[in-house]
Amino acid sequence: MMARKRLKKTSVQPVGRPQSDINVTPLVDVVLVLLIIFMVVTPLLEKDIAVRVPDEEQVQLEPELPPEQLVVSIDSEGRLKLNAQEVSEAEYVEKLGRAVRAKPKGQRLVFFMPEEKANYGKLVAALDGAKKAGAETLGMMTEKLEAPLPSPAP
Repeated sequence: MMARKRLKKTSVQPVGRPQSDINVTPLVDVVLVLLIIFMVVTPLLEKDIAVRVPDEEQVQLEPELPPEQLVVSIDSEGRLKLNAQEVSEAEYVEKLGRAVRAKPKGQRLVFFMPEEKANYGKLVAALDGAKKAGAETLGMMTEKLEAPLPSPAP
Protein backbone atom coordinates (compact mmCIF):
# COMPACT_ATOMS: atom_id res chain seq x y z
CA MET A 1 0.00 0.00 0.00
CA MET A 2 1.00 3.33 -0.49
CA ALA A 3 2.25 5.24 2.27
CA ARG A 4 0.24 8.12 3.26
CA LYS A 5 1.98 11.33 3.39
CA ARG A 6 1.08 13.47 6.21
CA LEU A 7 0.14 16.99 5.18
CA LYS A 8 1.29 19.68 7.44
CA LYS A 9 -1.23 22.34 8.32
CA THR A 10 -0.01 25.84 7.83
CA SER A 11 -1.70 28.87 9.26
CA VAL A 12 -0.70 32.43 9.84
CA GLN A 13 -1.10 33.71 13.31
CA PRO A 14 -1.69 37.45 13.75
CA VAL A 15 1.30 39.28 15.09
CA GLY A 16 -0.77 41.54 17.26
CA ARG A 17 -4.18 42.97 17.70
CA PRO A 18 -5.82 44.81 14.77
CA GLN A 19 -4.86 48.52 14.71
CA SER A 20 -7.83 50.65 15.66
CA ASP A 21 -5.96 54.00 15.93
CA ILE A 22 -6.65 56.80 13.40
CA ASN A 23 -3.76 57.83 11.21
CA VAL A 24 -3.50 61.55 11.99
CA THR A 25 -0.69 62.40 9.56
CA PRO A 26 -3.02 63.32 6.63
CA LEU A 27 -5.24 65.24 9.05
CA VAL A 28 -2.28 67.30 10.28
CA ASP A 29 -1.22 68.00 6.67
CA VAL A 30 -4.68 69.29 5.75
CA VAL A 31 -4.93 71.43 8.87
CA LEU A 32 -1.51 72.99 8.23
CA VAL A 33 -2.46 73.82 4.62
CA LEU A 34 -5.71 75.44 5.78
CA LEU A 35 -3.82 77.39 8.43
CA ILE A 36 -1.40 78.75 5.84
CA ILE A 37 -4.28 79.71 3.51
CA PHE A 38 -6.06 81.59 6.29
CA MET A 39 -2.84 83.31 7.33
CA VAL A 40 -2.32 84.56 3.79
CA VAL A 41 -5.94 85.57 3.09
CA THR A 42 -6.79 87.25 6.40
CA PRO A 43 -4.53 90.31 5.99
CA LEU A 44 -6.02 90.88 2.53
CA LEU A 45 -9.54 90.94 3.95
CA GLU A 46 -8.66 93.66 6.44
CA LYS A 47 -7.45 96.12 3.80
CA ASP A 48 -10.25 98.57 3.17
CA ILE A 49 -10.47 101.05 0.36
CA ALA A 50 -11.34 104.43 1.75
CA VAL A 51 -14.18 105.99 -0.19
CA ARG A 52 -15.17 109.55 0.48
CA VAL A 53 -18.71 110.22 -0.64
CA PRO A 54 -19.40 113.87 -1.40
CA ASP A 55 -22.05 115.67 0.56
CA GLU A 56 -25.37 116.18 -1.13
CA GLU A 57 -25.87 119.70 -2.33
CA GLN A 58 -28.37 121.62 -4.38
CA VAL A 59 -27.09 122.50 -7.83
CA GLN A 60 -28.78 124.98 -10.09
CA LEU A 61 -28.94 123.66 -13.59
CA GLU A 62 -28.04 126.19 -16.21
CA PRO A 63 -29.20 125.84 -19.77
CA GLU A 64 -26.80 123.66 -21.72
CA LEU A 65 -26.26 126.23 -24.42
CA PRO A 66 -25.89 129.95 -23.91
CA PRO A 67 -28.34 132.07 -25.92
CA GLU A 68 -25.54 133.42 -28.13
CA GLN A 69 -24.65 129.89 -29.28
CA LEU A 70 -25.06 129.18 -32.99
CA VAL A 71 -27.27 126.18 -33.76
CA VAL A 72 -28.07 125.02 -37.29
CA SER A 73 -31.17 122.81 -37.54
CA ILE A 74 -31.97 120.62 -40.53
CA ASP A 75 -35.47 119.17 -40.81
CA SER A 76 -36.59 116.11 -42.75
CA GLU A 77 -37.50 118.23 -45.82
CA GLY A 78 -33.97 119.65 -45.95
CA ARG A 79 -34.80 123.17 -44.71
CA LEU A 80 -32.06 124.95 -42.78
CA LYS A 81 -32.67 127.02 -39.65
CA LEU A 82 -30.07 129.21 -38.01
CA ASN A 83 -31.13 129.58 -34.33
CA ALA A 84 -34.82 128.96 -35.18
CA GLN A 85 -34.74 131.41 -38.13
CA GLU A 86 -35.30 129.71 -41.48
CA VAL A 87 -32.50 130.38 -43.96
CA SER A 88 -32.34 129.50 -47.65
CA GLU A 89 -29.40 127.45 -48.92
CA ALA A 90 -28.20 130.40 -51.01
CA GLU A 91 -27.87 132.79 -48.07
CA TYR A 92 -26.89 130.15 -45.45
CA VAL A 93 -23.10 130.60 -45.74
CA GLU A 94 -23.37 134.40 -45.79
CA LYS A 95 -25.62 134.69 -42.70
CA LEU A 96 -23.68 132.08 -40.77
CA GLY A 97 -20.40 133.80 -41.74
CA ARG A 98 -21.62 137.12 -40.30
CA ALA A 99 -22.66 135.42 -37.06
CA VAL A 100 -19.38 133.47 -36.80
CA ARG A 101 -17.19 136.52 -37.49
CA ALA A 102 -18.95 138.38 -34.67
CA LYS A 103 -17.43 135.89 -32.21
CA PRO A 104 -13.80 136.12 -31.08
CA LYS A 105 -11.27 133.60 -32.41
CA GLY A 106 -11.25 130.40 -30.38
CA GLN A 107 -15.00 130.65 -29.67
CA ARG A 108 -16.29 130.12 -33.19
CA LEU A 109 -18.35 127.02 -32.45
CA VAL A 110 -21.40 125.93 -34.45
CA PHE A 111 -23.71 123.11 -33.35
CA PHE A 112 -25.80 121.09 -35.78
CA MET A 113 -29.11 119.52 -34.85
CA PRO A 114 -30.45 117.38 -37.70
CA GLU A 115 -33.78 115.63 -37.40
CA GLU A 116 -33.72 111.87 -37.48
CA LYS A 117 -35.02 111.69 -41.05
CA ALA A 118 -32.89 114.57 -42.39
CA ASN A 119 -31.04 113.99 -45.65
CA TYR A 120 -27.41 113.08 -44.98
CA GLY A 121 -26.21 114.94 -48.07
CA LYS A 122 -27.87 118.15 -46.83
CA LEU A 123 -26.18 117.71 -43.45
CA VAL A 124 -22.75 117.31 -45.06
CA ALA A 125 -23.39 120.36 -47.26
CA ALA A 126 -24.36 122.36 -44.15
CA LEU A 127 -21.18 121.23 -42.36
CA ASP A 128 -19.07 122.27 -45.36
CA GLY A 129 -20.88 125.61 -45.49
CA ALA A 130 -20.11 126.24 -41.82
CA LYS A 131 -16.41 125.62 -42.44
CA LYS A 132 -16.52 128.03 -45.39
CA ALA A 133 -18.24 130.58 -43.14
CA GLY A 134 -15.29 130.49 -40.74
CA ALA A 135 -16.44 128.11 -38.00
CA GLU A 136 -13.48 126.64 -36.10
CA THR A 137 -15.31 123.86 -34.29
CA LEU A 138 -18.40 121.91 -35.35
CA GLY A 139 -20.57 119.99 -32.91
CA MET A 140 -23.58 117.69 -33.14
CA MET A 141 -26.62 117.91 -30.88
CA THR A 142 -28.79 114.87 -30.29
CA GLU A 143 -31.69 116.28 -28.30
CA LYS A 144 -34.14 118.97 -29.25
CA LEU A 145 -34.05 122.24 -27.38
CA GLU A 146 -37.10 123.09 -25.29
CA ALA A 147 -37.19 126.74 -26.41
CA PRO A 148 -35.81 128.11 -29.67
CA LEU A 149 -32.64 130.14 -29.40
CA PRO A 150 -32.76 133.79 -30.41
CA SER A 151 -31.54 134.54 -33.90
CA PRO A 152 -28.05 136.09 -34.24
CA ALA A 153 -27.67 139.78 -34.97
CA PRO A 154 -27.22 140.37 -38.72
